Amino acid sequence: MGRTLAVVIPGISPARRERIAAAAAEKGYRAAFADTAGEAAPFLKEAEIVFSQDSSVCRLAPEMKWICTPSAGVDHFLKPGVLTNTETVLTSSSGAYGVTISEHVVMTVLMMMRRQEEYRGVVQARGWRRDLRIRSIRGSRITLLGTGDIGQECAKRLRAFSPAQLVGVNRQGGNPGGLFDRIETAGRLDAVLPETDLLILSLPATAGTRGILDARRLAMLPESAFLVNVGRGSALDQKALEARLREGRLAGAALDVFETEPIPAGDSLWDCPRLLITPHVAGNMTLEYTADRIVDLFLENFENWTEGRPLARQVDRSAEY
Repeated sequence: MGRTLAVVIPGISPARRERIAAAAAEKGYRAAFADTAGEAAPFLKEAEIVFSQDSSVCRLAPEMKWICTPSAGVDHFLKPGVLTNTETVLTSSSGAYGVTISEHVVMTVLMMMRRQEEYRGVVQARGWRRDLRIRSIRGSRITLLGTGDIGQECAKRLRAFSPAQLVGVNRQGGNPGGLFDRIETAGRLDAVLPETDLLILSLPATAGTRGILDARRLAMLPESAFLVNVGRGSALDQKALEARLREGRLAGAALDVFETEPIPAGDSLWDCPRLLITPHVAGNMTLEYTADRIVDLFLENFENWTEGRPLARQVDRSAEY
């Protein structure tokens, strides 16, 4: 029967299942598929490799040696009591989401700057107003808080709009791909924020990023600035942001990630002015390219695993990404 590779990803297409099953068989593995951890329980007991975003599979797979999540974020796997075996290798699918998330960023920025939500209201009322003052990415000072795959893909696309400057902020200080006009380290964030017209957050959830954009730092942004968060809701003081938007002390914000998901039905955030809300859809598997890329990355690492080579995108549990 061979060793077991368990895939617990709801709705994975037949063609992608076939790719994984064929690669597994070639290396002497049996690929087993399920939509939920409960369905997968019978074969998770003997699985050596698990490919799933559902952290509950960990307690059902005592023989698991490697788990790959199809997501870029891994914070749900690093919570206490989830991955109890310190020898289990955890890898992410970082690198699969830059295209779809960067396109989402461009969409939301243009919607805010060109005031499309307000024009939608005009049209819904069958009006014909044409005088709302709009802004442009051209000539804007853009700060990207996070210069990984998502930040880099955003930089590539935003560069085409001829911004005044693209500043990347990261921990290391390097300029990945030479895509940024300059790089500042996180310790210099306070100096960068007052010079920012558009702030884009694409940070993972780690101890170092939680609350990085607190009320004090939000107040450093010009009142004419826009903000987009496509990383993790924990990076941002959501209540402080809402207060500034309601007071008219920020031009607009687009949030795809939140402190609590889903947003509670009675939360005041739902009717916050100048706020564009999307339900954590910037980087899921609904774009075919993304879904294909996730499988590509997994199969590349599966080849590494079976050949005894180091795995790419391996998570450093102490660094939390």
